[in-house]
Amino acid sequence: METVAASRLRRAQERVLASRPYVRSLEDVLADLSGAQTDADVPPLLVVRPVRTAAMVLVSPNRGLAGALPGNLNRRASEYVLHEAGAPVEVVAVGKKGRDFMTRHGQHLLADFTTLPDHPTLADVSPISQVVINGYSSGDFDRVTLVYTQFVSIMSQRPAVKQLLPVEPPPGNEARGRRDFIYEPSATSVLNALLPRYIETLIYQALLESMASFYAAQMVAMRNATDNAHDVIDDLTLTYNKVRQAAITKEVAEIASGALAADRG
Repeated sequence: METVAASRLRRAQERVLASRPYVRSLEDVLADLSGAQTDADVPPLLVVRPVRTAAMVLVSPNRGLAGALPGNLNRRASEYVLHEAGAPVEVVAVGKKGRDFMTRHGQHLLADFTTLPDHPTLADVSPISQVVINGYSSGDFDRVTLVYTQFVSIMSQRPAVKQLLPVEPPPGNEARGRRDFIYEPSATSVLNALLPRYIETLIYQALLESMASFYAAQMVAMRNATDNAHDVIDDLTLTYNKVRQAAITKEVAEIASGALAADRG
C-alpha cells in the first residue's frame, strides 16, 4: 500500500502544483473586475447578507489508513460548526469519511458526493458547485464555507477553511501590481460569467489538494506501519531465540546431571 500510495501521490502532487498558477491568475482577474463594480451592479454572488443559515462543503477522503488526516479534518469541521459558523449549518459532504462523521453527530446533510473518481475533472465538480450556488442564490443559506485538507508537503498536510459565498474578492491590483485588462462586452458581463467558474475552480482545487494530502498521509502511515511491523518481528525473534536458548540450556543441564548421577551410581 505504501508503494501504491507513493505512485499515486506523484501524479496528484503534479496536478496540485499545475493548478495553483491558474487559480492565482483567476484571482487576479476577479480582483480587477471587483474593483470596477459599483453598488448598483454588484452580482448576487458578491452580496453580503445577514447569516441566518450557513452551508459547509466538507471535502474528505473516501478511504482510511491515512493516519490522523481524517480525524484532524473532521475535528476542524466540528470546530467551525460549533464555534465559528454562528448559525445552523447544512453540510455538503464530498467523501465518505466526512459524511459518516457528520451523520454520526446528527448534522443535517444537504447533499453528499461519494462516488467521484480518483482523478476528478471540472465536469465532476460541476454538480457540487451548482448545489451551493443555487442554494445561495435562492436564499436557502447566507454563507458557504469550504473545509478541506491543504497539501503543504509530503510530511505536512493541514486542514483549511475558506469562504466560498459570498465571494470575497482577492486583494486588488495595488497589492499585486497594476494590470491593465480590457473586457468585452463589459466588465459586469465578464464578472457574472466568471463568478460561477471561480466557485467551481475553488472546489476543484480543494479536491486536488485533499487527494494529494490523502496519498501523502497514507504513504507515511503505511511506511510507519511497515517499520513498526519490522520492529515487532525483531522483538519477537529475539524473545523466541532467548526462550529457545533457555530450553536448550535446561536440557543440556538435565543431561549433564543425569550423566553425573549415573557415574556416581
